Amino acid sequence: MSTIVNIHPENPQPRIIKQVIEIMEKGGVIAYPTDSGYALGCTLGNKKAMDQIINIRKLSKSHHFTLMLKDLSHVGEYAKLNNSSFRLMKKLLPGAYTFILEGSKDIPNRLLNGKSKTIGIRVSNNLIVQSILADLIEPMMSVSLIIKGFEFYNCNDVKAVLNGSIDLVIDAGHCPPEPTSVIDLSSDDVLVLREGAGSIDFLV
Repeated sequence: MSTIVNIHPENPQPRIIKQVIEIMEKGGVIAYPTDSGYALGCTLGNKKAMDQIINIRKLSKSHHFTLMLKDLSHVGEYAKLNNSSFRLMKKLLPGAYTFILEGSKDIPNRLLNGKSKTIGIRVSNNLIVQSILADLIEPMMSVSLIIKGFEFYNCNDVKAVLNGSIDLVIDAGHCPPEPTSVIDLSSDDVLVLREGAGSIDFLV
């Protein structure tokens, strides 16, 4: 059985956030709400948990995991970023965007997307996500919770499909499953790969 915890979406309780972090640091996989629907997450260095998420989502080995960061101050540790890309990210984040960047040479290949050697970066404005990342020792590896034939609007939807196959589900009420806008900054051009919850009016 998965552990279910209730967290207030605007005032996350530190005691319960600590419980979530303890489960993750012991190798657990969590389902958690973001500003663009539910996602599955684990700690950055946890290869076993990443494989578990790949299994649940039936992903290819080359699928982009997204690196959930507390803020942009650490992005240079994981990705190559020029000044114009940084300015754009600073303008739009935190928010419902995933940015695709060229990975830095020091990060493990398993975190990068195949031959392109890119990595997805997110800074969410969801207060629960921010509270988890404020105390987690390392960033979180994450993918959107998308399973064909199911929609995940709340904790009960997640529990009905995944109960027992992950370690913890966060219940924070309604969480509409609108995906992030995906913006590729890994080359000289700004490419919108998917238009989602984040406005792309900045390109007009």
